Amino acid sequence: MQEDTQTLLTLYRKMVTVRQFETMAGEHFAAGEIPGFIHLSIGQEASSVGVCSCLETDDYVVTTHRGHGHMIAKGADLKRMTAELYGKKDGYCKGKGGSMHIADFDIGFLGANGVVAGGLPIITGAGLSIKLRKTSQVAVAFFGDGASNRGPVHEAMNMAAIWKLPVIFVVENNRYASTTPMEYACSVGDLCTRAAGYGMPGEKVDGNDVLAVRHAMTAAVKRARNGEGPTFLENMTYRMKGHFEGDQQKYRTTQEIDTWREKDPIVRFARILTDEGILSDEKADQIHTVVRAELDEALAFANNSPLPDPEDALTDLYCHM
Repeated sequence: MQEDTQTLLTLYRKMVTVRQFETMAGEHFAAGEIPGFIHLSIGQEASSVGVCSCLETDDYVVTTHRGHGHMIAKGADLKRMTAELYGKKDGYCKGKGGSMHIADFDIGFLGANGVVAGGLPIITGAGLSIKLRKTSQVAVAFFGDGASNRGPVHEAMNMAAIWKLPVIFVVENNRYASTTPMEYACSVGDLCTRAAGYGMPGEKVDGNDVLAVRHAMTAAVKRARNGEGPTFLENMTYRMKGHFEGDQQKYRTTQEIDTWREKDPIVRFARILTDEGILSDEKADQIHTVVRAELDEALAFANNSPLPDPEDALTDLYCHM
């Protein structure tokens, strides 16, 4: 492994943080404390952490309805994130965005998007702004295999390619577009092969291997910062939970889920670090304990935050006439 010990432990801790946050969110949603819908990314931690570990604070990111992990990996504040899920005034969007529309411009996170493929035009615009301003930033779009069949994806990829924008398209292929198997809905076996149609590199990556994701992303970021244009990465992964909390998952078998549990990206990475003498059981327990304490503080912050005032419903609105 080329990464130093501290980097490797940071990657592990970030993955643990994403997993524990998602687990906490699922539990409190089931208890009726979190309004609306939430879509968890348990099982996909290597993709979010591996990609975002290569980015700077001012690099741009957009994500989907399943975006908690991406935001945490980009450096979001857990307290404000939790408050937003709870619909509280001290949340990132003052309680108005919730799980599917959370954002933090201060860390370059342009937002989650409840519209499938809705983030792709936004990130391409961000990429164009980078080119016009002549900065060294990059712009990253996370989307799913289902979104890969939507028109905005192809329009965005074509525009990014012809203008050589510093955009990295990251499709997290978790095998299902809601309840529809990827094999049924997609015309190709490997989505990354579509990149050739737009004249950009496309690479299939083991999305449950955080180091493989990081290495592929490092090359894509270098290419973008050097003005060589966009890259398409297909991170092969799997969501261990349903499409949404409460999903009965009749479209897949328990055996399939159990097979993928054996490929758990956090357990897999922990095993590698242990074999290298970097992570011990004691160190792992310490990391888990610290993360749990941080989440307890985030929950307390959310519970103590007030609800938005009714008159605030009309603030922060944009009206186009």
